[in-house]
Amino acid sequence: MRWMHCLAIGALGLALAACTTSPTGRSQLMLMSDDELDQMGAKAFAQYQSDRPTVSGAPLRYVQCITDAVVRVLPAEARQENWQVRVFKDDSANAFALPGGYVGVNTGLLDIATNQDQVASVIGHEIGHVLAHHANERASTQSATQIGMTVASVAAAAAGIQGANHDMAMSALGMGAQYGVQLPFSRSHEREADKIGLQLMAQAGFDPRASIVLWHNMSEAGGGQPPEWMSTHPSHGNRIQGLQANMETALASYRQARQSGRTPHCQ
Repeated sequence: MRWMHCLAIGALGLALAACTTSPTGRSQLMLMSDDELDQMGAKAFAQYQSDRPTVSGAPLRYVQCITDAVVRVLPAEARQENWQVRVFKDDSANAFALPGGYVGVNTGLLDIATNQDQVASVIGHEIGHVLAHHANERASTQSATQIGMTVASVAAAAAGIQGANHDMAMSALGMGAQYGVQLPFSRSHEREADKIGLQLMAQAGFDPRASIVLWHNMSEAGGGQPPEWMSTHPSHGNRIQGLQANMETALASYRQARQSGRTPHCQ
């Protein structure tokens, strides 16, 4: 169909215009500037703080200590950011890092991550998302998808596809974009952040083997998951396999960090 051909050409043009490479060598589509992403990160962090109560004292000092240790081994351009840390009173076992240098950890995660190494595996993973510019890639992919859908809709109308046939074609394209592009991109982001985070925590002096224990804890606490092809995250089993596949390299970095005197003691 000519209109499908037009959509493919439009998507290819966007990809060629803004293609870059992630820290692991994967090709990425980037349509937004770092300044735009940093502003979005600051706004999201402020909104999150206004929506949820924060926790100070020992939990904040504990998470701050772990985050500081990870940040010290970041590339210079990321390490110079003014990373801000907050602990939120929330029972869900979640954490996040945002462009611009913001880290948030829920108290629910501290119940499941039972030591500093397990917490470091989560913080390393979340900062890995920032280092790999996943927010930019995600937003760019969604933007490109919307542009492509608009082009397809106009082309379909020009080709005489109207009414129910038009709606069915656009619905099929929408499902294809979600399950064929956006969700797989999210799963690839998770796997990439796992790989980056494993190295970060090891280089900071945290035992990378704790990441495996953490995901066993998550699996025991989390209940069922949707099929992986319908999820933004890999299954717990696949996630553990991915971590194990990169463990040998991470352990070498961990031993080197310990020999160099990087031995965090966060309590």
